[in-house]
Amino acid sequence: MIQKDALNILKAGKNVYLTGAAGSGKTHTLNTYITYLKHRGVSVGVTASTGIAATHLGGTTIHSWAGTGIKNSLTEREIEDLVQKEYVWKRFDKAQVLVIDEVSMLSPALFDTVERVCRAMKRNEKPFGGMQVVLSGDFFQLPPITRGSENIEFINTSRAWKEMDVRVCYLGEQFRQKDDALLSLLNEMRAGAVSSETRNALAKCIMKERKEDIAPTRLYTHNADVDAENETELAKLPGKEKTYEMRTRGKRGIVETLKKSILAPEILKLKKDAVVMFVKNNFEEGYVNGTLGVVEDFAEGLPVVRTRSGKRIFVSEAEWEVEENGKVLGSVEQLPLRLAWAITIHKSQGMSMDAAEIDLSRAFVSGQGYVALSRLRTMDGLFLKGISEMAFAVHKEVAIFDKHLLAESRKWGKVIARFSNDELAKMHDDFVKASGGTVDEKEIEQNAKKEKAGPEEKISTYAKPRLLGSEGLSLKEIAKKRGMTISTIIAHLEKLKELGASNENFAMFAPSEEDLKKIRTAFSGMPDMKLAPVHEKLKGKYPYEELRLARLFM
Repeated sequence: MIQKDALNILKAGKNVYLTGAAGSGKTHTLNTYITYLKHRGVSVGVTASTGIAATHLGGTTIHSWAGTGIKNSLTEREIEDLVQKEYVWKRFDKAQVLVIDEVSMLSPALFDTVERVCRAMKRNEKPFGGMQVVLSGDFFQLPPITRGSENIEFINTSRAWKEMDVRVCYLGEQFRQKDDALLSLLNEMRAGAVSSETRNALAKCIMKERKEDIAPTRLYTHNADVDAENETELAKLPGKEKTYEMRTRGKRGIVETLKKSILAPEILKLKKDAVVMFVKNNFEEGYVNGTLGVVEDFAEGLPVVRTRSGKRIFVSEAEWEVEENGKVLGSVEQLPLRLAWAITIHKSQGMSMDAAEIDLSRAFVSGQGYVALSRLRTMDGLFLKGISEMAFAVHKEVAIFDKHLLAESRKWGKVIARFSNDELAKMHDDFVKASGGTVDEKEIEQNAKKEKAGPEEKISTYAKPRLLGSEGLSLKEIAKKRGMTISTIIAHLEKLKELGASNENFAMFAPSEEDLKKIRTAFSGMPDMKLAPVHEKLKGKYPYEELRLARLFM
């Protein structure tokens, strides 16, 4: 199926599974549809199974969006408790379309749980509460992580999949791979029969010399190899090393489980120019789990990261917690970063690379080799450190199911071809209107302009803490209401000040006159307004958050 036909089915409001080989344009098609919806004022939940995949759509992980956290399943009581969380409920209340990318890595249990949460939030017993659901992925890629079981199940075995009346759109064009040799290799792997000619071509990539101007991303199958590589690269950098130790509180067993479930290291070591990856979602601050960048500087003891997109982020501590019935059972605090000269193949899913140095000698799961090799655009960019027979393996069940998906896609391609352009346009407009959107061309144009608006035009995003403060809520209450840390809320106030807001906007958060006077005196004579010297001068009497708030009034 071509992208145009897939978009016509999507715009008609049907539940869709968008699939195809790596590089067939799945992400581009999703982004086109998401933009189409936003310009028409249709609210869409943009998610993916992993943070790195979410970065390509400007979204967040499905775990975070749906509120499931680290759990694959929730009890009815836990779902009802989730419904009572206003900031989560509002997210669902607005959304008319839910997009989930890289669904091969979602377990059937989690997919069913998300579906149940959707019905509960929408108070609607239709599948997913009546929302249009758009799934995207390729079952030939990495499967869900299973602990203690060798059986691998994809979401097509779930109850939700069987009930959602899904249309399969199997994209057949190829946009990533630029040479026939690599495309032939990937097609042979999907077919489960890699030729001797292809194996010989791969053997030539082992220990191949690379040009000095090529800096390939290094991919490994195991976390231990990634950690060793990153530590080696950090040691090469000049300058002083800064260390950040994780803080924990709560029940020991829960804390230990929480520490294993997140990607933040217990001890994080950084230097200027270190390559890093964010390991938590904070969309409003401009990063999600998987965002890559470089430590550009340190300010007040904390790193300043320049992302690959050019955004400069002042990184503050993040908090992960396990909550039950409104009570926090365990939590950890750490900077949401880890070193990233090397990453696991698992984390690379969804990336496109000009060059990669890959070690497949210890591949341990079917699909791992396919994911790693399909990241590349050409065979010239492939530098192999080693390869094993497991690297060629794909799931037999997937190969069988893939034929069914191709047949389904051909069927729906024939169905959509029966409609005229006028009939398609009417179906598309009907869905937009039913979703609360607009079909008025002037409104669509205005929405498109808003989408491209600069920071000054988006001041309302940063004004939300001020508005909630005017309702008498404390910073702690605002942070809880919006699902953020107090540090993030203060960062929004600082941004609002930067955009030209007056001190009156923050009056409700001002320290007492006595405290403000002492802090102002401590800041005097310090032109750079840094917090660390003031904190030291005042002998730690005021926490950094209080100093940041006081600084707003200077």
